[in-house]
Amino acid sequence: MATVLTSSLFKQGITPIPPERFNLARHSLGRDPLRDDDKTALEVIGSPGEILERWTYGELRETVLRTIGGFEQLGIQPGDRVALLLPSTSMFPVLFFALTGMGAIAVPTSPLLKEEEFARVLDDLSPKAVCLGEGMEIPLPRDCLRLDWISLQTLSSGPVAEFANPAADDPAFILYTSGTSGNPKGVLHAHRAAYARRMMWRDWYGLGSDDRVLHAGAFNWSYTLGAGLMDPWANGATALIALDPGDGAFWAEVIKTHHPSIFAAAPGIYRKIMKSGAEASSFASLRHGLSAGEALSGSLRQGWQELTGLQIFEALGMTEVSTYISASPFAQDAHPRPQPGRHVAILAEAGDASPVDCDQPGLLAVHRSDPGLMLGYWKKPGQTDEAYRDNWFITGDRARMASDGKITHLGRADAVLTAGGYRIDATEIEEVLLSHPWVSDACAVDLGVSDQVRIIAAMVATDHGDLAESELLALCSGKLARYKQPREIFFAASLPRTTTGKLKRKDVSVLAHDRKTRSDDHQT
Repeated sequence: MATVLTSSLFKQGITPIPPERFNLARHSLGRDPLRDDDKTALEVIGSPGEILERWTYGELRETVLRTIGGFEQLGIQPGDRVALLLPSTSMFPVLFFALTGMGAIAVPTSPLLKEEEFARVLDDLSPKAVCLGEGMEIPLPRDCLRLDWISLQTLSSGPVAEFANPAADDPAFILYTSGTSGNPKGVLHAHRAAYARRMMWRDWYGLGSDDRVLHAGAFNWSYTLGAGLMDPWANGATALIALDPGDGAFWAEVIKTHHPSIFAAAPGIYRKIMKSGAEASSFASLRHGLSAGEALSGSLRQGWQELTGLQIFEALGMTEVSTYISASPFAQDAHPRPQPGRHVAILAEAGDASPVDCDQPGLLAVHRSDPGLMLGYWKKPGQTDEAYRDNWFITGDRARMASDGKITHLGRADAVLTAGGYRIDATEIEEVLLSHPWVSDACAVDLGVSDQVRIIAAMVATDHGDLAESELLALCSGKLARYKQPREIFFAASLPRTTTGKLKRKDVSVLAHDRKTRSDDHQT
């Protein structure tokens, strides 16, 4: 019989404790009966039906070990920080697993970063070396080794080395937060973070060695690195990555022709596929879909099920702890819950570290003991300490926990709008706006129209010039309570997002405020 919680505190199942000595790369690629040398580990897809590269486990492992040898010949040592600034290419995982495999610290960064943004990363990181994609001419510090595209291609001709034998708590990689607040931080993770991911294998993926996992992200995205590569490889499955992702019709055709059993994507990709006019037969090979990166709306989940007959299992996570709450293929419903083995609570938005009662809103928190939790923010011990309340890491997500463990996500704490004395979840408004077939993106904001009055407004992206504000206002009027309805809607070709696709809400708010000011001045 299911446990009934008496407060918003979840601690069920056995937490996986990694061995004292543990290497992330060996965990994913080392010799194992599940990873037969001749079994396909990776297929790199070009156009639908076209496989540009096919890697067996044996080929991938040897290339990674030779790349370790190449790094060693260049003087890279355990503990050295090496930044990766690369386009989406199979070179990226080879370098990442070689660096972590030898005990160095890999630092994936996005090639979409502007020069000044990457300069801030370099200043914060002080790397031993930077691996650069073809044609990238980024100024580097004098004492930083520049590894250009040509030199990177020769690394795998080095001698076959061995995986290092680090402690599970030793640093393995740094991920820079997406910077939705304008202040990106380096999140330092240990090798044990890969071991902790096994809590996702059953209770999000339903993953086995016979699976073919198609991830819609680029090689150099952390979501792809974990869900698209690290976990399929740890299970001996086959990973599929498209080199140049296209529109919704592209993904429907890739699924039809390459026969994945699991499809992982951000909600926006599912939305594009549904709007592409794809037929249900295209998805015959799939068991289910996975979603993470941003909130999955109920209408999108329902629409996908009506089109394909399949479920999308949603996960909630963050850079600091990866995905720790998810829907499971083995649960009686598709509602997200903390994964067994996690220690999760809902705490009051202010006060002590006591969990609130069930069904009460508050801040999602993960216990300090979670093996997937970060070591800390790079060179920011003060900000690391501020992220905790006693032994709880405060995620910044608002949520409710039901007595059966179901989690209802209420949005980011910084996505709560205030107008007319009400506190309103911006994502609820955005879901309504995104239900319009001509709206490709949406962000709700609150705007000050005087010292005492704030109103709800929204900015939407559309490429249909005929879409009128009145049509969207009427849509909201029919689906939202009066106090939640936007009073004004502004249009844009696109909305500002981070390099990983998250809305920059503060930037949108500034844009909406400028539009409001110009509109008021024009009317005056």
